[in-house]
This record gives sequence, C-alpha cells and structure tokens, in this order.
Amino acid sequence: MEPRLNFYKASPNAMKAMMGLEAHVAASGLEKPLVELVRLRASLINGCAYCVDMHTTDARKAGETDRRLATLAVWQEAPLFSDRERAALEWTEVVTQVADGHVPDEVWARVKPQFTPEEMVDLTLLISAINAWNRFAIAFRKQLD
Repeated sequence: MEPRLNFYKASPNAMKAMMGLEAHVAASGLEKPLVELVRLRASLINGCAYCVDMHTTDARKAGETDRRLATLAVWQEAPLFSDRERAALEWTEVVTQVADGHVPDEVWARVKPQFTPEEMVDLTLLISAINAWNRFAIAFRKQLD
C-alpha cells in the first residue's frame, strides 16, 4: 500500500490546528497513561495501523505494561484496568462509534462519576482528536516509520 499524500506538507495550517488540540490535551489534567490508552483504543477500533503502532510505543514510554496493552482490545473482560480507566475506555468506544447508537444514558451514568465536568470535555476532545488523526492516517495511507 502506497501513501497517498503527506498531509503535514499539503496543509501545514490544518496540522497546526490539530496540534492545538493536542496541546490542550497535554495541558489538561488527564493522566498521560490514560490518554495513551484512549488513543490506542480508538485507533484499534478504527483500524489505524500507523496510530496503533505509535500509541503502543507511547503507552510503553508512559509506563504501560505489555500485559495491559495486550488485553486492551478486551478490556471489559480483563481485571487489569481501574474504574476510571474503564469509564474512559467505555466513553472512547461510544464516542468513536457514535453513529452506531449515539451515547446511551446508561453509559453516561457510568462514566460521569469518574470525571469532573472539565475532564469530561477534555476526554471527549481527546477522543475527537484521535479519531481525526486516525482518519487522516487512514485516508492518506500514512505508513509506519
């Protein structure tokens, strides 16, 4: 599979806008390991090989274990994730797959107690940003380095 175009070179201003989202997420109160789990889970759902590779590496650098990374795709069945992580992963799944059924009230009820209102917005921005990055990488066939 050949790359279609380098989106960084094709529209530097668009990428600058995307990096602004990333700067906000980095400055938020969301924990770095949690951020990487969310990025990786969304990338797995979307089937973005480039992003899965990148965020697996970044998660390891943030202290994530191979065991938790290996079970992330089946996090509901693995007792390795905290209640806050489970809430973030569930939110990631419903927001990433919003076209499949919107965001059910019962999911909101489980997720809301784990995050402050500001964290909920920041988490949703994080999920939105990684979904956008996945779409850039998939649409333009970004290749593994």
